[in-house]
Amino acid sequence: MENCIFCKIANGEIKSEFVYESKNTFVIKDLNPKAKTHLLLIPKEHFENLNAMENTQLAGEILETIHNVTRKLGIEDNYRIQINNGKGAGQEVFHLHIHILSNK
Repeated sequence: MENCIFCKIANGEIKSEFVYESKNTFVIKDLNPKAKTHLLLIPKEHFENLNAMENTQLAGEILETIHNVTRKLGIEDNYRIQINNGKGAGQEVFHLHIHILSNK
């Protein structure tokens, strides 16, 4: 998608330090953290929001990534995830992304 910051990061047009990367997803630190640990898990394929993603295999990979990243960081027992779905719900970047937040 043209002008999508997350697509540009996924394509290497904008440099970003990945906390984790797979064939289909990547995890970066949020630029405006709302918790001690605030990460964004982003699928490389552009989906405007959660409702646009119909790939259940990717959904499973996303959940597995959350599990693996939180274990790697030692926050597996103390985190929450948040998905803002639509403008009214606070979504600011219209490319599906999952917030992983922890006070650890």
